[in-house]
Amino acid sequence: MNKLPVGIQSFEKIREEGYLYIDKTRYVYDLVHSSVPYFLSRPRRFGKSLLISTLKAYWEGKKELFSGLEIEKLEDTWKEYPVFHFDFNGANYQEKGALEHKLDFQLQMYEDHFGLKRKDALLGDRFSRAIRAANEQTGLRCVVLVDEYDKPLLDLVEKPELQEHNKDVFKGFFSTLKSLDAYIQFIFITGVSKFHKISIFSDLNQLTDISLSKKYAEVCGITEEELKNDFCSEVVTLADEQNISVDECLKELKQMYDGYRFHPNAEGVYNPHSLLSAFFAGEMGSYWFETGTPTFLLHRLRESHFDIRKFTDRTIYASEAVLRDYTGDALDPIPLLHQTGYLTIAEYDDKRKRYTLSFPNEEVKYGFFDSLIPVYAPKATVGNGLDIFTLDEYIGDGDMDRINGYADLY
Repeated sequence: MNKLPVGIQSFEKIREEGYLYIDKTRYVYDLVHSSVPYFLSRPRRFGKSLLISTLKAYWEGKKELFSGLEIEKLEDTWKEYPVFHFDFNGANYQEKGALEHKLDFQLQMYEDHFGLKRKDALLGDRFSRAIRAANEQTGLRCVVLVDEYDKPLLDLVEKPELQEHNKDVFKGFFSTLKSLDAYIQFIFITGVSKFHKISIFSDLNQLTDISLSKKYAEVCGITEEELKNDFCSEVVTLADEQNISVDECLKELKQMYDGYRFHPNAEGVYNPHSLLSAFFAGEMGSYWFETGTPTFLLHRLRESHFDIRKFTDRTIYASEAVLRDYTGDALDPIPLLHQTGYLTIAEYDDKRKRYTLSFPNEEVKYGFFDSLIPVYAPKATVGNGLDIFTLDEYIGDGDMDRINGYADLY
């Protein structure tokens, strides 16, 4: 049995302590051997932080951590670059000033490291000064890694004034990168959504969005081949615990956790958090929904009078522009549903340049409807036969009389 890294996002810890690592370093090699600044959008709990951590270890020249991995055969030059890593996870942004405090705390670490005296200057000016100092002291250009940049914005969807304030903070902070091109080697930014109106994208107009790139469609998540090659013992053990065959186990895992597609011609990938959690617990549960569906998403569906039957009849359509950008002020919930992982690419019509979206798997399907019912039908309970599973039967059968009966529960 492998040592499973459930909830561990540190590449260094995974490698040093012998946890299972699905080798994605061929993508790391491709990314770092380009001076292009990148942006990658993926749903929560999908391995973005691990990817950032892997990039950080590479740029810090920690060659020993990559022993036995694909990049070891590809890379022949290892250097220790100055890395500026900004992680916006693990903070509460519900109060004004929380984002500034987070940035100040992280900047202080770099100012101390490079021996800079703290000045009462704007955050962006301090960032610029730290990058210039790092370049002067090391003789190398800097690497900027930003993890979950949009958390201080998504957390405040229901507080638009504070969200606008945080957008302004980002504008003052990240816009400084535009004038520091000569001092920067590499930029990589991750998030769930792409707020195209904020300066991190408008000012960095050269930022390359690889969220829908076929080349990097499998950079996060677990492919079918990786599942069968790297989790052999876990699949056998889970099959034994569930008293089913290995083939039946693989089929059920696929139905529950596979199906995310980030390019119409790319292979689907499994949700890594859910898959690892299922092996760890010995049960195929709904692990992605443990933190619940954001309430604002559910209310946004109601406000837009969205026809929920579209979720199962494959009539949700979108253009590439809609999938890439989330304005934050539009009523249409589809872009955010896609970027947050509730919908994924099912088909692509090349003639119409039209994407068809659907639920990726049963974990998302049943979990989402389970979250949706209290918003659409607050009086629905299991006891009166109006639970999610019953509703799904009605939708699947096209039983409009019973579906319409839900209106009596408002």
